[in-house]
Amino acid sequence: MTTITQAVPATRTDIIAIFAALCFGIAIIVVAGHAQASSLHDAAHDTRHAAGFPCH
Repeated sequence: MTTITQAVPATRTDIIAIFAALCFGIAIIVVAGHAQASSLHDAAHDTRHAAGFPCH
């Protein structure tokens, strides 16, 4: 049995979706990292430190 794979180029819609997801993810990290509300700060605290993002 022979399997042939073919590369499919990314469409413009795919690139826009990837870029939007990347921006959204970065925004969540930055907002949670600089939040002054203790509940938001504490909720994301361990995850930020595990990812190497300083918050203090």
